[in-house]
Amino acid sequence: MTAAGAAVGAAAQLLTPSAALAQTVGKSRLQVIKERGRLIVGTGSTNPPWHFEDANGKLQGMDIDMARLLAKNLFDDPEKVEFVLQGSDARIPSLITDKVDIVVQWMTVTAGRAQQVEFTVPYYREGVSLMLLARGGKFKNFDELKAAGAGVTVGGMQNVFLEEWVRKALPQAKVDAFESPDAVLQALNARRIDAYMSDQSAMRWLMQQAPGRFVDAGYGWMPNSYASAVKPGDPIWLNWVNTVYREAMMGVDFDSFAASYKKWFGIEVATPKVGFPNEFA
Repeated sequence: MTAAGAAVGAAAQLLTPSAALAQTVGKSRLQVIKERGRLIVGTGSTNPPWHFEDANGKLQGMDIDMARLLAKNLFDDPEKVEFVLQGSDARIPSLITDKVDIVVQWMTVTAGRAQQVEFTVPYYREGVSLMLLARGGKFKNFDELKAAGAGVTVGGMQNVFLEEWVRKALPQAKVDAFESPDAVLQALNARRIDAYMSDQSAMRWLMQQAPGRFVDAGYGWMPNSYASAVKPGDPIWLNWVNTVYREAMMGVDFDSFAASYKKWFGIEVATPKVGFPNEFA
């Protein structure tokens, strides 16, 4: 081969896509799920109001509602979803090993986790709050608790961070640790403690179960965002899930989303304003 011929050949090779680049791009999980005919969701079963079983053993809760909303938008049938029950430590492994299509399991968004999974838009802002007795307690709201200084006793679940968390809001308060949520609740009802510190969602759930007995002190802190998670590298699937979630919070599925917030948290979500999309204001 002449030098000119070799140069032409080399140029042709540069212009021809390599075998790897020419390979057909794999299917998005969205297409795989549609062909399978059901959505597979990783979640839990023991944490109301997020995911727990009713008296008949059927899963319910906010996470379950979000999963069924995805199935409804995929198949026009909210029942076309298979739940894989797992502990919190299995959430990321189940995604990476393709055991599930998505994790909908009160998952806190962190920068560390975002190196292993891709998060959807958040659908809840969690935090810790204080619950008081609505009648017969010494204090009526957070301002009264703070003004009382060392005269306040706050109870919570036994945790190495319990005192640190309480004192972020009430620096002088006494702190009592208990082995279970039931034990903390009993202490509050017996007035052995003045306030019960818990996740805001759990507190709202307890208030839903006993209307008029408990009240939110009116202050929340230590915010963290709950979102669903998918396996990295599939922007089509992630974008589709985000579309469903955004339109549940602001668009066509708002009524369903608002009903879930009311049922599980007792929160009345304001109807999005019609006109210019407020989220871009």
